[in-house]
Amino acid sequence: MFATSTLYLSKPALRENVRFIRDMLGETTALVSVLKGNAYGHGITRFAPLAEECGVNAFAVFDAQEALTLQAATKSESRVIVMGMIDDAGIEWAIEHGVEFFVFDPTRLETAARLAREVGKPARVHVELETGMNRTGFDEKQLDYLRDFFERFGDVVSLEGLCTHYAGAESVANHVRVVGQIDRFAKMKNILHAEGVRPKTCHTACSAAAISYPQTRMDLARIGILQYGFWPSPETKIHHLVDQEEHEREDPLRRVLSWRSRVMSIKRVKVGEFVGYGSHYLAQKSMTIAIVPVGYSHGFSRSLTNQGRVLLRGVRAPVVGVVNMNALTIDATEIPDAQIGDEAVLIGKQGDLEISVHSFAEFSDQLNYELLTRLPTNIPRVVEE
Repeated sequence: MFATSTLYLSKPALRENVRFIRDMLGETTALVSVLKGNAYGHGITRFAPLAEECGVNAFAVFDAQEALTLQAATKSESRVIVMGMIDDAGIEWAIEHGVEFFVFDPTRLETAARLAREVGKPARVHVELETGMNRTGFDEKQLDYLRDFFERFGDVVSLEGLCTHYAGAESVANHVRVVGQIDRFAKMKNILHAEGVRPKTCHTACSAAAISYPQTRMDLARIGILQYGFWPSPETKIHHLVDQEEHEREDPLRRVLSWRSRVMSIKRVKVGEFVGYGSHYLAQKSMTIAIVPVGYSHGFSRSLTNQGRVLLRGVRAPVVGVVNMNALTIDATEIPDAQIGDEAVLIGKQGDLEISVHSFAEFSDQLNYELLTRLPTNIPRVVEE
């Protein structure tokens, strides 16, 4: 009620994105919605129920805390998968609540088996293979261990999935490396199959891989950035569009998130005076400035000083002076009717103009992912029907 800005989530936009993703994946590949980083800044507690309304029923998060938040916000039948950090207490909780989780080393796998026996319920695991990312996962030398483990503990540890993660599928510069990973995963999977280790599903595709390497889609695809309406990179967008008929070469994605605030104050500045802290902006003429109560503590980067943009009354107004912790200043000289209380769009559309996350990120030298996930949790998220 008293927030200085609000993040709005568009239900029609998400519905369109989900439709596009399902059409791309086809009928045999299930969609798993990735909600790590507080749903890429969109807010797990708001976004997950919205995704369910759009027909999504499987979600993946990074850690057990996100899983706890997610499970409280979603329907009991929705699938929850932890892809990253989970300690022993988290594993016990996951087993008790039917939450699935990645395992990528013997210690976690042995712990899952022990706790499954103690709890009296199966541990539902996804075994991650190391194929060239060199971060987490069982390597080829450990395949015999996996065979022996599931021979001993297959009754209490359910192998829900076999998976890996690609090292940069969003860039053609990594093509050789990614193709090598695809081949290694296939080789390791075939060895395990021959040894009787048969997962219920195989999954390797993130958003970028699902677009650029169709063979990676398999049984599941872990889709993050695409569902929010953003391409993993310009290359992936081009890769998709060149495969379309010429009359269909329009961006099929719709941005789910917009960010809006209101003008807090308006004042005149004389020529030759400085605006804001220090001497970062000198008024070259008499001007009108508007103060918006959003700053770097809200995720509006300080690097946007003197180069950010805000939409005000249908005009793209430049940020002038230093972006403060809690406020920024915009040049409203060309907006003579500007008033206190006017809507100020930081990300999104106003009239015929738009400030995209991509352009916003370019000015601040941040990735889309980085900018979105840095949006504070205490900014209200509101769903727009």
